[in-house]
This record gives sequence, structure tokens and C-alpha cells, in this order.
Amino acid sequence: MPNDSKTFRIVGQNKEKVDARGILRGKPVYTEDFYPRDALIVKVVHSPYAHALITRIDKSAALDIPGVVEILTYEDVPRIPYTRAGQGYPEPSPYDTVLLDHKMRFVGDTAALVIAENERAARMGVKALKIDYEVLEPVLDFEKSMSPSAPIIHDQKDSKGIYEPSRNIASHYETTIGDVEGLLARSPVQIEATYYYPKSQQVALENHCTYAYLDPQERLTLVSSTQVPFHGRRILSKILQTPPGKIRVIKPRIGSGFGSKQGLFTEGYAALACLKTGKPVCLSFNREETFTCTYTRHDMRVTVRLGAELDGRLNVIDMYSLSNTGAYGDHALTVAMGCGSKTLPLYNKVKAVRFVTDIVYTNLPNAGAYRGYGAPQGLLALDGALDELAARLNRDPLEIKAINSIREGETSPIFQIMGEGREGVPQIAASCKLGECIEIGKVAFDWAKKRKNAGWDRRTVDTVRGVGCALAMQGSGIAKVDMASATLKMNDDGTFNLLVGATDLGTGSDTILSQIAAEALGIPVENIIVYSSDTDMTPFDVGAYASSTTYVSGNAVLDAANKVKASIRRAAAALFEIDEELVEVTDGCVKNLQNGKTLTFAELCTLCFYGANQHQICETGSYVGDESPIPFMATFIEVEIDLKTGKITPIETLSVVDCGTALNPALAEGQVKGATLQALGTALFEELKFSETGKPINASLFRYKILDRSSFGKVTALLAESYEPTGPFGAKSVSEIGINTPTVALLNAVYHATGIRFHRLPLAPQTVFNALKGKA
Repeated sequence: MPNDSKTFRIVGQNKEKVDARGILRGKPVYTEDFYPRDALIVKVVHSPYAHALITRIDKSAALDIPGVVEILTYEDVPRIPYTRAGQGYPEPSPYDTVLLDHKMRFVGDTAALVIAENERAARMGVKALKIDYEVLEPVLDFEKSMSPSAPIIHDQKDSKGIYEPSRNIASHYETTIGDVEGLLARSPVQIEATYYYPKSQQVALENHCTYAYLDPQERLTLVSSTQVPFHGRRILSKILQTPPGKIRVIKPRIGSGFGSKQGLFTEGYAALACLKTGKPVCLSFNREETFTCTYTRHDMRVTVRLGAELDGRLNVIDMYSLSNTGAYGDHALTVAMGCGSKTLPLYNKVKAVRFVTDIVYTNLPNAGAYRGYGAPQGLLALDGALDELAARLNRDPLEIKAINSIREGETSPIFQIMGEGREGVPQIAASCKLGECIEIGKVAFDWAKKRKNAGWDRRTVDTVRGVGCALAMQGSGIAKVDMASATLKMNDDGTFNLLVGATDLGTGSDTILSQIAAEALGIPVENIIVYSSDTDMTPFDVGAYASSTTYVSGNAVLDAANKVKASIRRAAAALFEIDEELVEVTDGCVKNLQNGKTLTFAELCTLCFYGANQHQICETGSYVGDESPIPFMATFIEVEIDLKTGKITPIETLSVVDCGTALNPALAEGQVKGATLQALGTALFEELKFSETGKPINASLFRYKILDRSSFGKVTALLAESYEPTGPFGAKSVSEIGINTPTVALLNAVYHATGIRFHRLPLAPQTVFNALKGKA
């Protein structure tokens, strides 16, 4: 198919999101909108200690409170190790979690559940429950977690998959290609740099919440704000010892997730409470619980060593990451491998490469999936080191990155060696407009002029400006692992029901998938009615993660649509009594090419329902990718620094992305802009902080600062469209890549402005001010 969006009628158009008007009108669409008034309320009793053993529980005072129905502790449930991580089976994450445990591993860990008739009784029950603890020494510094003298966090014997529990190592991975040490020694220019990426929170607008009930057939049904309904059903089946066929998970609209809902937090507790009481129950986390009791970003220390020639061409890259998974190992190995697998192939000209990672436990909240999935941490160090190389050589950093970067038709051995928690697959960058991203961005941003006119020598009394750049890659699903299905059913008015297991997080994936179906069938997008994410009613899909929906779920929809189109042609051929090749399917009609007679889809479907050879036109398509096509991006940023306060203001941020065919350009650009703002928040403000005993200090929107409109200037997203031959109408992913580059681009811009190289985020005003004082 030609690489020209003008050949498409629906794809490539800025179609309105299918759920936009309902949300704008305040229609009930989110999980909490469906809570029944008579449902029981579930509250979690959280550990006040970072590391402790429960020695005694006295339920009597709590059960005496009017309205308190039940209290559940580790004594009331079987001990079944599992992982909360919503990943493909078998999960790469260790089975180090049980639903209710006697050992507490962070402040906020679940000690008990209180089930009551109303909110007030539930809160009183939580306060009245008496729990005695044996307080243990916590491990709060992940740099010291592997020390032989550090307390062991996971000393239970029934866990599975922990790499080295005696040293608090959840997972470990290493791989080497070529003579790393020899090439480093022989390289005329060597760079070694260590960067720290902070523990931050996704801050999805909607908190985690679940409503559970038993249907008339006594089947457990959960309505939940989850990214992974089918994985959730499988995990619940294991821990509840209930067949999957007796569990239904429904995902309504989600108020964003960014990875935080790729794990089970409220679902297991709500399901357990429902089964124990036999009544509908609701469990909603408040904002503090969402901050401390769900996923955070893995904070990482990443060291990169580069060996290069005097012209800036790389010989070798050596990367080591130490990752803090917190109290449990959800996504531990896969995020850490993403630190390398989503960055190292970008610079494929090297003769040797090594990647080593240790992922360690601490007595801090559980890290897990977060948009970018390891790539932001790895890129912070790798791109930062390349910027240092350019400074050492007195070269434009954009030139150094460009001459070493991958190009269309090229490959990297990292693709085959490193997947997500397993081996990868051999892959070629069949669609790559990274060079165009760089060139378009240079011109649109006016890189050369701004770089020349900024810097420490151009400072005024009050301010100084600088510019920075960064390049990035990502993936589109997990090759040979992620599978999606879609069912397309024809109605007798010529419309179609599209049933997809894919999960729309607010990204607009329901809209994108309806555009793919409409394009394939040659009908208006309004004639596609989407139903998504119900494990009873929609076909299987792994869920919304790994930038998989457009590529994997989109290909499943395209497969279903092509099958439906073939079924329509067969049905029309039978009605016209001609061969199938003499039937044209176009514009919502079938045409007899022999005599010119036409039938609309509505007329055809009605005849199929009520005429001879009655049948339903309905097909299911599935897709598993043999590879994970790579989107690319170049980001340019200009910052202004107030020399009197140290405050950094991003003046302009411009990103140029190659996401293949942009199926809906407005949505694609919106994803890049939104991700950019998240990244800038991390660069400037965001970091979860804890006391000396592990208690959260800023687990609220009052104390945890996120980006607001006064904190940044112009943000632009441009598209450099390629055509991915394996993608639906040439598309690749776009939702995650935008978060990878702005943090390190900003760091590079601050260096350009001040000559000071910062290696740790966030760049709070006080940090910058102190450094400027030292420079002065």
C-alpha cells in the first residue's frame, strides 16, 4: 500500500473520539459511577511500619461497631504466591506476593480488610482494629540493599522466581556482545557517566477502584478501572482458586492509567470481600493510597561507559543499571531490560555492547509499569553520556547522535538478544524516518541559531538560556508474546458492532480501532459501534501496555474486517448467482460487475437474516506480531534559567515523531504532547520522598508537585510519517515514546546554558541555585 495518507478515506483523518461527547456531558462512564447504593464498603488497613511482622490481631472492638460486617486478615485466606503484574503468561515477574500476609514490607502494605455497610462504619472499623507488630529494621536505600548486612525483605520459602533473596536481588540480567573492555581501552575518547532517575508516580486522574458482585448464576463479576481485564481474570482465578469461566471482568471508561493500572491492587481485595460476604462490595483508593499502594516509577542509577573515535563515532557502549523495585518484584526484570532494549539499538554502529542490571528490593512502595517502561531511565544516562562526549569533542551533540544512530533497513543484535524478560526477536528497522525527524526538527526549532545565541556567555543579569536535544525509540507490542482478537458483526441497518478486548485508557484507541475497521470496509466511521474490554462479551486481548494497541489490536481488527469483507462478497455472490470475483464491495454497497446491480449493506444483511441461506455475517480476527516495529523521535528544547532563584522554565519543546501512518493525527500529536508534559514534570519537580522510617512525605497532590500551565511554554508535536509494512495501514505505536526524551533533553539544555552537568533529577530550583552559586 502506498505511503500516502491521501489514499485513505478514514485513516489519517482527525476523527472525534467516540466517547468524547459522553464524557463532556458528564454521563456515567467511570467505575465509581456504577457503584450501587446498597453495596458494602471495603477499606484497607495499612501497615504503619516499613518492615514488620504481625504478631497479634484483635478484631473484637472493630466487629462491635454497628455496620461492620467482616474483617479479613492473613488467617482467613489461603497463602498462594502470585504476582500482581498484568503480563503475558508465564509472567517474568517473581511470585513474591500473597493476597493477605503477616509480614509488612512497606508503610502502607495491607494488614487487613474491613468490610462495612457504609463509609463511616468502615472508617471506624479501621481505627478500632488492634494489630500488634514486631518492628524490623527496614532497607530504605537501594544502594545498600545488596549488602550482606542488610535485612532480608523476602525470606518466605514459598515464593518463586526471586533471583537471590538473601541479597534482596529480585532479578538480574546481563549480556555482552564483542570485546567491551578491549575496545574501551583502545578508544581514543572515553566517557563514563552515572545518572539517577527518581521514584515518581503516574498521577492518573482516576484513583484505583473496583466494584464486585455475584451475578444471578453466582459468577463473580468485577467492574474495575484496569488496563488488563483478561490478565486480571487469570490472576484472580489463581489466587481465589476459582475457574476463569466463573469470573467476569468489565472495564468501563478509565480516567487514565499510564501503567499504574497494569497490576491488581483493588481487584483482589474486592473479589475476596464479595466471595466472603456474598454481597456487592466497593473498594476505592483515595489519592494517598494511590500514591503509596499502587505502582511508582522504578528509580534507577544508570552508569554508561562510551568508547569513541576522535570524530565522535562510537566503538562501544557499556551500560549498568541498579533498579529499585520497592517491596515487591512486579515488572522488575522487564522494566530493567527495557532500560537497555529500548535504548541501545538506537546506536547500532558500535562494535561491542554490554548491558547488566540488578533489580533490588527495598522497604518502599512497589515500583511497576509506568509509561516508557525503562526507556526514560536508560535514555537519561545514554543520551546524557553522548552529550558529554560531544562536549568533550567540542561538537554539536545533535551531529554526534545523528552519525551513530540507526537508519532504515538496518538492525541491531540487541533486538534478538533482549526482549522483555526473555530473548527478543531478530528485527530490521523496516520503517525508519529518524533522519527526517532530526532534519525537520532542526529547521522547525531553528536549532543552529538558538544554539549559537544561547549559553553561559550570552547570559543577562537575571537569566540565561540553553538548548538541548535527544533521540529516542520504543516498540509496538511485545513480539511473539502479545496477542489480540477482535470480532466484527454486521447489523441489518448496515452498521457493525466491533467487539474488542483492547483497553482504551483515554488514549482514543476505541476511535482508532473503529477507523481501521471503517477504512477496511469502506464505510463511515460512525457506522462502527465499539464495545471493549469485557471478558465475557469481547474476545481476548492482552490489554493496554507496551504500546501494543494500535499495532497488535489494530491488526486484529483489520484481520476481522478483511474476513467480514470476504463474507460479504460471498453472500453477495450467492444472491447475485455469480462468481465472487465479479462482486465489488465498496462505499457500503455490493455491486454486480456483470449487470451493475447494487445492494446496500443494509439490504444485503436483511436478506442474509430473512432470505434464503439465512446466516449472520460475523467474523473474528486475531494477531500476534512476529516483531515489534519501532517508532522514532527527536526532541528539541529551549530552557530559561532564573539566575537569582535557580528556577528552570521550558520556553519551547518540539518533538518530531515517526509513528508510521498516523491513523488519527490529532490523537497522535496529543499523545506526544501529553507525554512531553509528564516528562517535564519529572525533570523539574516530581519525586516521591520518604522519612527515615519509610513513611511517605509527599503522597498528596498538595505536596507532590506536578506540572501546571504556568510551568512551561510552547509545546509542539510534528509527524514524520513512514509506512510500516506490517502495521495496520502502515501504523506503528505512538503513546509511550514521547515521555523518553524531554527529561534528558532538558538536562542537556541546562548544561548548554550553564556549563554545569547535572546527573540527577528532578532539577529543583534550590539544586540549580546552589550549583550556580558554586560556579559564581
